[in-house]
Amino acid sequence: MWIGVVILSSVAVAVIWRADVNGWGSIAWLSGTIAMFFIRMPFAQQTAENKVALSRKDILEKVLLAGMSVSMMLLPIIFLVSGYLSFANYALPGWVTAVGGMGLLPALYLVWRSHADLGQNWSVTLELREGHTLTISGIYRHIRHPMYAGIWLLVLMQPLLLHNWIAGPTAILCFGLLYALRAPKEEAMMLEEFGAEYQEYISRTKRLIPGLL
Repeated sequence: MWIGVVILSSVAVAVIWRADVNGWGSIAWLSGTIAMFFIRMPFAQQTAENKVALSRKDILEKVLLAGMSVSMMLLPIIFLVSGYLSFANYALPGWVTAVGGMGLLPALYLVWRSHADLGQNWSVTLELREGHTLTISGIYRHIRHPMYAGIWLLVLMQPLLLHNWIAGPTAILCFGLLYALRAPKEEAMMLEEFGAEYQEYISRTKRLIPGLL
């Protein structure tokens, strides 16, 4: 954890130093990234020792997760601290950037609430731990994948905050691919583990937006 804090602190200093060049949207992006780190880290530590009972983690899963790290972290950091990607910059009105900043709030809430409701059941990848229970309360009472909904909001806000065709919209493409390929596999894994109980849960909930998607 402390290595992550040191790295994040160094990135924060560099981003703040260049905020006059990159605009205040870079500070909003930085704030969201720091919030995500501190939301996830405690749960990652809590579940680190839990034994895996069922795994669907394969090469494709690893590639998709790596793509998310590159598009949501590496490319934005390169853009913000170095300016090497400035050839792909674009301009947006201030109010659009403000929408991006405000959009981070519900996104971070969904991510936090999802982690809090899952507790020991949470995993960063396609794995079920020993003693895994089906979570259908809290935010999960309304939608099946609130964490994905939160991340969708994060990646959709990223191009509004980082005005660069490489550092901004790439996250939408990478997460869209991950979601399209992973969500069906995740639900198949849950059906394998929980059977009729999960099938009934599917029948009365939507994946992302209550009553819609």
